[in-house]
Amino acid sequence: MIPAVEPEAHDSRSASGGPDIHVPPLDIEPPGCAVLVVGCGNLLRGDDGVGPVLVRHLWERGVPTGARLVDGGTAGMDVAFQMRGAGRVVIVDASATGAAPGTVYRVPAEELTELPPLQGLHTHSFRWDHAIAFARWVLADACPSDITVFLIEASGVELGADLSEPVQAAMEHVIELLERDYLGPLRPTPDDDISVQFTDDGYIRLDAVLAASRFPSDAVAAMVRDDDLWLIPLRGPRSGGLLLKQRNPAGDRSLLVREVLGDQPVTGTHQAFWDDAQQALRIPLVPLGPVR
Repeated sequence: MIPAVEPEAHDSRSASGGPDIHVPPLDIEPPGCAVLVVGCGNLLRGDDGVGPVLVRHLWERGVPTGARLVDGGTAGMDVAFQMRGAGRVVIVDASATGAAPGTVYRVPAEELTELPPLQGLHTHSFRWDHAIAFARWVLADACPSDITVFLIEASGVELGADLSEPVQAAMEHVIELLERDYLGPLRPTPDDDISVQFTDDGYIRLDAVLAASRFPSDAVAAMVRDDDLWLIPLRGPRSGGLLLKQRNPAGDRSLLVREVLGDQPVTGTHQAFWDDAQQALRIPLVPLGPVR
């Protein structure tokens, strides 16, 4: 049995001039991020689960570098600690104000100054507003100042129910807002001059910026149309299609398209372009040169 050695202490068993044993301090802080998105609510109770469901949809669409998604469930205290180190925080939860189901409220940080007191609360009474108040108390100066809350008016919270249609539509609207205002700016901007490579063994290679900007979920539909190979981004693996594989640590991707192309001789470098109208990457099947 080896005796414990205190951090920063010298091991008395070491020979003179020998190396000291140093135990580095354990870092248990959550990793910092530019944007933290937290979905609060109970997945088992219909529309009350809209926050966690939204987080799952965002995950399937692809999370850019610098963003972190958290299923906060009903654990308000945990949500408070997750905020440490975040530049911007977004909290999504259901509401019950009596408005029409699916109504979306966007509550900016400056309107969150007057929050309920923390006295007398227990874990089962924590809501999004209590989580923010608790975070400000426990994190003090480390609590992010840029916090925005999206509330979606619930229709029903019956045990075992799915999201209602108006809440599901509202959730999709909030997802688009989050992509526009929070996640989109974190995604890389692709070059206008796009080229891809086809290999002898039937793969197409995409560089990291092109893959991350146009195919963040790594799920792709591939088809040949009008003498072009079309690559259409899908929302996630549940949508079917093909999966982009990671080729290297830099984030370059590859996709097996041999069965889609059949016997067409396409090995080499091809110019490509992004078709905004069709939301597809189109690659004319005329090579520019040999594969490198």
